[in-house]
Amino acid sequence: MKIAINTGGGDAPGLNAAIRAATKAALKRGWEVIGLKNGYGSLFTDKPFVQLDHDAVQGITMLGGTILGAANRGNPFEMPVTNEDGTRGTEDRSDEVISKLKELGVDAVVAIGGDGSMHIANKLAQKGMKVVGVPKTIDNDIWDCDMTLGFDTACSIATDAIDRIHTTAESHQRVMIVEVMGRYAGWIALHSGMAATADIILIPEIPFTMESVIKKINDVHRHGREYVMIVAAEGATLKEGDHFVKGKQEGQAERLGGLAQFLEKEIMEHTDKEARSVVLGHQQRGGRPSALDRLISLRFGSEAVRAIEDGDFNKMIVMQKNEITRIPLEQVAGRFKTVPLDGDTIRTARDLGKCLGD
Repeated sequence: MKIAINTGGGDAPGLNAAIRAATKAALKRGWEVIGLKNGYGSLFTDKPFVQLDHDAVQGITMLGGTILGAANRGNPFEMPVTNEDGTRGTEDRSDEVISKLKELGVDAVVAIGGDGSMHIANKLAQKGMKVVGVPKTIDNDIWDCDMTLGFDTACSIATDAIDRIHTTAESHQRVMIVEVMGRYAGWIALHSGMAATADIILIPEIPFTMESVIKKINDVHRHGREYVMIVAAEGATLKEGDHFVKGKQEGQAERLGGLAQFLEKEIMEHTDKEARSVVLGHQQRGGRPSALDRLISLRFGSEAVRAIEDGDFNKMIVMQKNEITRIPLEQVAGRFKTVPLDGDTIRTARDLGKCLGD
C-alpha cells in the first residue's frame, strides 16, 4: 500500500501532528508514504512530493504550520491559467491529478483540509480516487464535526490577544474593536469573545445594526465603565448589508475584511468616545498548537489510516461527542457548520448581557 498525504487550503495549528500520526500509523503497517508539496498543484511540477519516513516526521507534533506547505490556489478543478489574450482564468485539470497519482503508484490519499478541500476530495472521489478526509480549519465550520483541528489554538490566541487589549482599552477609556477570522461562521468570535468577556460580539449568523451596537456602548458608559470591548467576526454583516470584502483573486475565495475599520469610523461619528480597531489576522493560524489540538490531530491522522486499512474510502474523519468516527464525504461536500442560534453558548451570551448586534 502506498498513500499520499495532502494539506489543502490555509495552514492551521495541528496539521503537522496529523501528518505525523498518519505517517507513523502507515509505516507501522509496512506502507509507503509520500507528501504532496503545496497541495495538488505540486503534481504539475517536477518535484511533486516528498518522501515521508520516520525521520521526516520526527519532532513535528508541536510545530505550527505544515511541513508539506499550504495551498489556497490548489483546486485542480479550477487551476489558474493565462489565456491566449493575456486574461486570467481557470481550467479543469482534475483528470491530470488522478493520472499523476496513478503514475506515482498511489493507492489512496489522505486529504487534510477545510470545507473547500472536502468538496474537492468528494469530486475527485467521484472520479475514482480513493480518499479519506481529515477536517482542518480554524473556522470550525466543517459539517457534522464537533471540532476541527486548529480551532482550539485559534480561540486561545484570540482570547489572549483580547485579554491584552482590555488593559489598554481601560487605560485610554476607548472602544476597542477586535476583528477575528472565521469567514462565514462565528465560532472563533463567539468563543473568544465570551472567554475574554467582550461586551459586544458580532457573528455572521446574526446580522447586526449600528443602533444596537451604539446602544450597548452607551449602556456600558451609563453604568460607569469608560471602555468597551467589541469582538467582530470578519464575516459579520449589517442587517441590510453584505460581507465586507477586501478583494478576490483567480482560484481563491473572496478575502473578507474591513469590518473593524467600518465599526471604528461609525462609532467615532455617533458617540463621543474614541475608538480603535485591531485585526488579529494570521496570528490566529500561527504558532504551536494547543494540547487539545495536538491530541485531536493525532487521533484524526491515525483514524484516517485505519479507514484506509478497512477499505472504507470516500469518508471523512470527524469528532462527535468526543468520539472519532467516519461519515461519507458527500454528506459534507458543499455544506458548512454555523453557530446554532438556539445553542447554549448563544443563550449564555444573552444571559450574561452580551450584545449580539440584533
